Amino acid sequence: MKMPDPSHIMEVGMGYMASKALLTAVKLGLFTELGSSSMSATELKARFNLNGRGLLDFLDALHSLGFLNREGVGGDARYSNTEATGFFLNKNSLQYIGGILEMSNDRLYKFWGDLEEGLRTGKPQNEVKHTGKNQFEEFYASPERMRSFIEGMAGIQMGNFMTFARQFDFSGYKTLCDIGGASGQLSIIVSMHQPQLQCTSFDLPVVEPLAKSIIDRFGFSGRVATAAGDFFADDFPKADIITMGNILHDWGLEDKKKLMKKAYDALPAGGAFVAIESILDDERKANSAGLLISLTMLIETHEGYDFTFGEFTSCAQEIGFRKTSLMPLTGPTSAAIAVK
Repeated sequence: MKMPDPSHIMEVGMGYMASKALLTAVKLGLFTELGSSSMSATELKARFNLNGRGLLDFLDALHSLGFLNREGVGGDARYSNTEATGFFLNKNSLQYIGGILEMSNDRLYKFWGDLEEGLRTGKPQNEVKHTGKNQFEEFYASPERMRSFIEGMAGIQMGNFMTFARQFDFSGYKTLCDIGGASGQLSIIVSMHQPQLQCTSFDLPVVEPLAKSIIDRFGFSGRVATAAGDFFADDFPKADIITMGNILHDWGLEDKKKLMKKAYDALPAGGAFVAIESILDDERKANSAGLLISLTMLIETHEGYDFTFGEFTSCAQEIGFRKTSLMPLTGPTSAAIAVK
């Protein structure tokens, strides 16, 4: 009889080690500092004012995990970015996704330590537990915290927005409005790949100046507009396509349907509502990462959860959309599409 293999159990159970190594590298700014150059451990020690003990293990662990290139071995080795880390983890890149990793290091890593309490109580385990305020009040309490949150959300969706911008059939559509658009990232990326489209990023008034500055910094101020409002209190701007990236999963069922109905009302006949989320498979067993993200909603929100495509379709039909489809994007994420 073949003995069962404990490797997968140990890999997942001890996975926090690899996670924290990567998160620490991002927090230090290692990949940004390396840029397109290579550096030795001695140079990195001085650059980051590190003690030196454990530094080679740290750098070689990142190399063995596939996050750094290395030439040589030991004290004479030189380290550089891989193609992926240079593209996605250099803060000077438009494609930077490290914001969500910085937020994971600073917030989510410790909040996940209270998962057991969350399961016992059903209550959020983030700042809300200590202040009584919802997470968005906390995120927007200061410009620094707001920027950190917005950059984090931009990071988690970068690859998905790029894939959506290339693969969605935009023919016949002239306008797009991204609800909860934060930094304007989706609108910028769609405009980059679909210059015929006029895009608008809609978010709270406190967010709009930051979005405008980012849109202007990347040279899209003539093609991407901003609009300010509260997506529960105010009507959505009219558009041929209404998108939401990681918005619906923050809320309970009734609020999900309320936002979908507002999208329906803002669309013309034939218009498309697109929810870019970690859509779960209907049997709730294939999308492990999506299920873990849904657990994050337990930790971060009062009622939020990720949902299946079947659940999305049921809500869309109840509201009046005539058909739905699912477009896989990257990793656990898909675009759930409902056409009016």
